[in-house]
Amino acid sequence: MSGAGYDVVVDVDEEGDLGHTDLQEDLEFHSSNFNDNNPSNRKAPGGSGLPAPATASSGSSKRFLWTLSFYAQFFDVDTNQVLSRCWAALYPRSNFLDVLEGNPDLYGPLWIATTVVFILFLGGTINKYLGEHGKQAFVYDFTLLSGAAGMIYGYTLIIPIALFLALKYFGSESANLLECWALYGYSNLIWIPVALISWSPIVILNYVFVAVGFGVSVAFLLRNLYPVLSATDKQTSKILLILVVALHAGLAIGIKFLFFSFGKSKPEEPPKEAPPADPAMFLVF
Repeated sequence: MSGAGYDVVVDVDEEGDLGHTDLQEDLEFHSSNFNDNNPSNRKAPGGSGLPAPATASSGSSKRFLWTLSFYAQFFDVDTNQVLSRCWAALYPRSNFLDVLEGNPDLYGPLWIATTVVFILFLGGTINKYLGEHGKQAFVYDFTLLSGAAGMIYGYTLIIPIALFLALKYFGSESANLLECWALYGYSNLIWIPVALISWSPIVILNYVFVAVGFGVSVAFLLRNLYPVLSATDKQTSKILLILVVALHAGLAIGIKFLFFSFGKSKPEEPPKEAPPADPAMFLVF
């Protein structure tokens, strides 16, 4: 009967005698609460009302700093999400924080920064080769690789931390470190095409390409950081905006002069030929 949703109640006298067993008088049927799914109506085993033990499923969700599961949560995105975020960084139509949907990741920023490092090294090497071609034997300069890694990784890691601490210091409650990392990480995406086309030995073209990369990336940062920065007072938000632009301009200048400064402003003139000898000199002899 319990399987049908009823309890069976049998009256027993004080002496333990069931007496007569007339079902109509001694059996009463009440609605059962066996199928009640409301957790508030349930009690822990034993009726003590104590909370679940520490080994229950609630404890399994704890993540500690020294475990892989703690860092895995920052890479919990699929390929479609990363591609949509990359597209939103290059062609922004809405606030990037809305695109993140409350799930900022470090997967995209990490691989974007790594790709920028290697393409900067490749583009800088090609630019240096074209600038020195025919003058001397070409030697690979691997300080370009270490310089690119230090500049891109350092900028993407340290600047968001400094910005987050500044926002917290000035009372912004909407500041989020992961979102800052995601914003700066995805803003680096524009440097990939810039580095691919800035290997030209023509200096003016390199200036134009780097300037375009700076404009696109700083506009992306300002568009998405302004709502967060405006949570502070007006004077502070202006100072922080100026610092964001100045630091990003420093990155662009560093990219230009560290990797694409080996070109020539104008083509070299061909060597002049020696003037022909004067025939009168031979008549003297």
